[in-house]
Amino acid sequence: MPNAIVRTLHAECHQMAYAFAEQIRIAQGHVSSCKRRRYTEHPLTATRAGPLPQAANPQAPNGALRPKLAEHDLEKLRIDRGPAPGAIAPRRRRSWLRYAGIIVIVLALIGVALRLAGPQTVETATVTSVYPSQTYTILNATGYVVPQRKAAVASKAQGRVEWLGVLEGTPVKEGQIIARLESADVAAALAQAQAQVKVAQANLELQRAELENASANLKRSLVLAPHGAISTSQYDADRSRYDKAKASINSEQAAIQSAQANARAAQVAVDQTVIRAPFDGVVIEKHANVGDNITPFSSASDSKGAVVTIADMKTLEVEADVAESNIGRIVVDQPCEIQLDALPDTRFAGRVSRIVPTVDRSKATVLVKVRFVERDERVLPDMSAKIAFLSRPVPPEQKKAVVAVQPSAVVTRDGRNVVYRVDNDKAREVPVTTGERIGDLLAVSGVKPGDTLVLAPGDKIKNGASVTVAKK
Repeated sequence: MPNAIVRTLHAECHQMAYAFAEQIRIAQGHVSSCKRRRYTEHPLTATRAGPLPQAANPQAPNGALRPKLAEHDLEKLRIDRGPAPGAIAPRRRRSWLRYAGIIVIVLALIGVALRLAGPQTVETATVTSVYPSQTYTILNATGYVVPQRKAAVASKAQGRVEWLGVLEGTPVKEGQIIARLESADVAAALAQAQAQVKVAQANLELQRAELENASANLKRSLVLAPHGAISTSQYDADRSRYDKAKASINSEQAAIQSAQANARAAQVAVDQTVIRAPFDGVVIEKHANVGDNITPFSSASDSKGAVVTIADMKTLEVEADVAESNIGRIVVDQPCEIQLDALPDTRFAGRVSRIVPTVDRSKATVLVKVRFVERDERVLPDMSAKIAFLSRPVPPEQKKAVVAVQPSAVVTRDGRNVVYRVDNDKAREVPVTTGERIGDLLAVSGVKPGDTLVLAPGDKIKNGASVTVAKK
């Protein structure tokens, strides 16, 4: 309200207060005069105005007797309960009612003046940023980012960690050595097996020499026996020696194969002390350090089951629980939009990868897995995510956020659309350009996210007016 009106109201309030005080002063003087008059006229208070009639003195001259009070004099001593003559009670009551009415009117005018002169209470809303894809979202769900391929790398061998070559976040390649266990005992077993192979091979060579000798003697006996140069028993002995040498060759060859198998088993035991990466990925967790005991199939408190955990970052996806009542609205390869809590200003395109064909009985939900269309290095496992299942893919021009406000915050002033932004308890008029409706909001330009706007500003809200935000 202009200052001139406020000053006028204040002057009128002062004049009315002065008149009210003057009326009270006159009323008080009038009441005092009435009280004095009642003291004078009332029989019980007549002594204040003059002496009562005195009885005759019993010791008066001539021995006159005291006269008796007349009957009408006794009537004068009776207390009158009704209003005394000249009383002003009705008039005084009407005067006080008039004064009370004046007081109420003055207080009401003062309250109106203070309300009009003080800040106006308004409701406000905050400017937000929204995405146009919200207009064709059919279902929302929450979940977490998980790698499709993930492994806790351990060893089948039991032993103490001798060397560890990776830390959390270290990228590894398939077959790369991650850690080594102590291998002195299995290495010794391998050397022994390899020595047994050599022994078996030497025995084979010895038996081959014996076979050649036995073969030569048998050939000679075959030539001499028909002519009777040797006895039949000698021929039979040479034949037996040859057959025995030939059988020994087969035995030694089998011994060599057995020794080689033992050597390979020892080599496997040695290889198991070397822990390698099973696939390309990144170390996301380290479970053991140098000196820890690795016992894969034990739950001892002082032992570790795995050395590290590796995840393939190229296979990241989002797992979301969808209510079984809504699972019919989701199909494989359906377009989705993924928002990560760690990256709130970025939207990632996704597709429904698969729907797990089972229902969680405790939660009445179905697990849905959504893959990322494009890989982003900022996406990490176990990030919290929100998924919007869409009815159609998002066009490229609608992938950016737009500024939106409540439609009631936009009003028309002098033929243009404006909003009133609250700055330091003042309403500032800001021109805006409106766009399309996005759900319950209206796209605008001219303000920024985070600004506080007045909702439904009336004609009394002007540029620079003082306002107070209503408490919600």
